[in-house]
Amino acid sequence: MLITNLRLIWFSDTNQRVNLSVGFDCILNTEIKETNSAIKGNALALYLRTRFQTSRYEFIFTSLVKNSPRLFTSFQAVIRSYETTKLYRDLKLRCAIIQDKSLIMLPSEQIFTKYNGVWNLSAEQGNLGTFFITNIRLVWFANLSENFNVSLPWVQVKCIRIRESKYGTALVLETSEFSGGYVLGFKVEKIEEVFTEVSQLFKTYIAQPMFGVECVFEEQEKNIDEVTIPRVEDNLEIVETGYEEHVRATRKRYEVGK
Repeated sequence: MLITNLRLIWFSDTNQRVNLSVGFDCILNTEIKETNSAIKGNALALYLRTRFQTSRYEFIFTSLVKNSPRLFTSFQAVIRSYETTKLYRDLKLRCAIIQDKSLIMLPSEQIFTKYNGVWNLSAEQGNLGTFFITNIRLVWFANLSENFNVSLPWVQVKCIRIRESKYGTALVLETSEFSGGYVLGFKVEKIEEVFTEVSQLFKTYIAQPMFGVECVFEEQEKNIDEVTIPRVEDNLEIVETGYEEHVRATRKRYEVGK
């Protein structure tokens, strides 16, 4: 089993043509629980419930590696990282990305250019707003309503061009089929300059994409006994305070008086 920042790969040791590649975006949910293995008896198993197009699949991976309980928990940590970094990869409309007219930055994100007075023409009507160009995405939001916005990652851009519209010359961004195949139009001053900048940044991103998922794997797994912290018993010392004798004497006096 191989775990990358985008998918899980499994192949047979005896025949590598028997293999499986599961992209994290296809995974619906995961679960780790004990199962009865015909080879090893009771063992931990990873259950993957996935979806691709209109079909659903379930895969079960059983760990037979002794003293390696972190194998599947490491996978779940990567899945959590993938789920929390979707803004790096998915087109988002009307999402919480703007606060006080400023872009909420993602880790490792850098703003290259900010353009004011940019019209969004995608709905065949003009909406005045602000346009951000970063190393990860293109962001536009309306000045009158911050919630009316769009976040377009470079990875979802299909093509960039300039064409005429009923509002004049516009910068047109077409998204991939995976993100819905949207056509977004923007009217901006110095459109030729903006087009050149966007095209160059798009080529730079394609050469070295950033998907947001960061994970570090140890080159060699440590034995569970090496990383287990031994339990240390507290060093206690019993000190006689005479409290019990005082209680017995008090109880005796009480009974005699009664």
